[in-house]
Amino acid sequence: MITRATRSGRFPVDLRRQVVERWPAKWPVQPFREPAWARQEPTYGECRPALIDAAVKRADARPAGNWFVVAASREIGKDKPSGLRVGGRELVAWRDEGGDLTIGPGACPHLGAPLDQARVHCGELVCRWHGLRVGPERPGWSPLPSYDDGVLAWVRLDSFGGESPTERPIVPDRPRNTMTVDAVATLTGTCEPTDIVANRLDPWHGAWFHPYSFTRLRVLSAPQGNDVADADDKFVVEVTFRLAGKLGVPVIAEFTCPEPRTVLMTIVDGEGAGSVVETHATPLGNGPDGHPRTVVIEATIATSDRPGFAKATRIAPALRPLMRRAAARLWRDDLAYAERRYALRVGSAADGRA
Repeated sequence: MITRATRSGRFPVDLRRQVVERWPAKWPVQPFREPAWARQEPTYGECRPALIDAAVKRADARPAGNWFVVAASREIGKDKPSGLRVGGRELVAWRDEGGDLTIGPGACPHLGAPLDQARVHCGELVCRWHGLRVGPERPGWSPLPSYDDGVLAWVRLDSFGGESPTERPIVPDRPRNTMTVDAVATLTGTCEPTDIVANRLDPWHGAWFHPYSFTRLRVLSAPQGNDVADADDKFVVEVTFRLAGKLGVPVIAEFTCPEPRTVLMTIVDGEGAGSVVETHATPLGNGPDGHPRTVVIEATIATSDRPGFAKATRIAPALRPLMRRAAARLWRDDLAYAERRYALRVGSAADGRA
């Protein structure tokens, strides 16, 4: 007999229950049950503003060596220079004939022409205004310390960073497995880096603000107080990444801050253990309205020990746009969150001055 439920394309409740009960526990994708969005357990009691503020202050106190993430490594090529900006300073980046990264001032030393419009010839830039050649060996123009970690490009700005410089940036721990797929998403918001960091150090908002991506989110532990040992300065979160319908991938993830402008999410248990999401916040300087702009450069580096993952690495160019799209969707929402935090903070300060 065909029931109304089966005619409508839905499994009867008893059959769905049997499927869930017999679902192999070792499979990475698991069925889940969840309450309606408004009936989730509220998280505002755990997500105390003072707790997040303390975590942001601890991150801000860590050294960065004056290094800033500026772009995805693969976005900087040998055929055309890339225009960049950090702290209001105009920069240009390109690669020499051997593929090595060069970053330096973005204005031609002759009459200030924009070097991101120059042509690359024999590993040097040729200015389009008057043909001046610019490169590491050319007088009048000096490159800045730069570093390519294979996924992201960094530049060191000592005058802007104001710290004791380090030879290399503090690159977060990444998967040790050589089988990885990485993608980098880039978005810009009207806020400061601290607002981006604060957003990422608030895991409690995930299932509320991003129900299309996260469900069954629970913060297992969070650092308490101001004096926290480095080993304990992490948020541990249990969450299910939603795939489709009532199917998702449950994992346990840790959130840490290796330096002031970086938040690292590492999957420590579950499918893809060792995979990371690095969120880097780089200050661009003030916009025409006088408010700061910050670029979010987020690198997702996925790995897995499963044999089938090797096939995924072979189609990485096809996967990267999908990975970027997923990250950009989250950050379109989260930038609104960060921008709102900045606007309230600036508004409160202005009210106080008045």
